[in-house]
Amino acid sequence: MLRTRQPTRLLGPDDVDAALDLCARDPAAHVFVASRILDGGLGSGAAGAFGWFEDGQLASLVWTVANVVPVGTTPASWGPLAAQVRKVRRRSASFLGPRDEVRGLWDAVGHDFPPPRAVRGEQPLLATATPPSRLGIPLDPRVRPAQEHEVDLVLPAAEHMFTQEIGYRPYTGSPAFYRDSIWRLIRAGRTYVVIERGRVIFKADVGSVALGCAQVQGVWLAPELRGAGRSVGLMAAVCEQVARDHAPLVTLYVNEYNHPARALYARLGFRLVGPYATILM
Repeated sequence: MLRTRQPTRLLGPDDVDAALDLCARDPAAHVFVASRILDGGLGSGAAGAFGWFEDGQLASLVWTVANVVPVGTTPASWGPLAAQVRKVRRRSASFLGPRDEVRGLWDAVGHDFPPPRAVRGEQPLLATATPPSRLGIPLDPRVRPAQEHEVDLVLPAAEHMFTQEIGYRPYTGSPAFYRDSIWRLIRAGRTYVVIERGRVIFKADVGSVALGCAQVQGVWLAPELRGAGRSVGLMAAVCEQVARDHAPLVTLYVNEYNHPARALYARLGFRLVGPYATILM
């Protein structure tokens, strides 16, 4: 009896709808990949997204541009998809996504990568579809979308947030590429700020938007303002505007050990929708 081979291959333009359908099975978990497919499509260059097919249908995939991100993967697909990752990646910014999928894929391919800088194996993925105003939470009226001409005000706050969270600066040498990435978020209306006396004292970004879901990231408050309860109104205003401007389901993920942040998001109506994990390279 002939065995049916379950193929893996690089996904192309004809696979966009199937890939988005796969992401749509869990929009909160897979908004990162769905957003990048919508922004840039599939099939450009040697890397991109590799799919695992069962009975001719796309059953799972792994995104491999800068970050390695599994979508709908299973123990049966980890090995074959890891082989594809191995062909195109020896370095990556991170492995991230649903916890069990990240662990399974990393176990299959991690020995081919340098040791990780950090493993954040438990990151609650949180979501809310209830605007904070409906919960009676006051919104900080100072929060607004950043303007394009304010990119150089946002840059130091973004750099401080990145360095604090990841452990190293987001660029070496010229900040031009990093600055451009910030400007593109601002241009899309996806960076929210409070500016006082010519300085950003609070910022938050919408890193991904797709499938009726918007994922908040890059949250930063000036250190001297922390611990005084200001974050509630600030993040309430962000969530309210993100739901109005981008997508009704607002999501984010947080480190399991960050108990103040988890308490804040619970107060804002966020609920656990699944476990996430990030392996920082």
